Amino acid sequence: MDQPQAMSRSWAKGSTREWRRRRALVLARDRGVCQLRIPGVCTTVATHVHHTQGRATTGDDIRYLVAACPACNLKVGDPTKTADPKPQPRTRW
Repeated sequence: MDQPQAMSRSWAKGSTREWRRRRALVLARDRGVCQLRIPGVCTTVATHVHHTQGRATTGDDIRYLVAACPACNLKVGDPTKTADPKPQPRTRW
C-alpha cells in the first residue's frame, strides 16, 4: 500500500481548493501588481492576496480581496485592527 502523504503547512492552516481558485482569480484580475502600494515598503510584485475588510466580516468574497506584495500585506496586517493605506495613483508603469 502507498503511504499517505503529509498535508502541506498551508493546507493545514486552512488553504482549500476554493481559496486557491479565488486567490488565482484576484492575482489575475489585479495583473500581479500590488494594490496596497505602501510608500517605502511596496515591491509592486503581488504574490499575496489581502482581505480589505477582514476575513471574519466578508469571508473570501473577491470584491473585498486585492493583490498585495508580501511586504505590504505584512505591513498592513489585520484590516480589522489597522486601516488600509489610501490608494496611490500610478502615473508610470
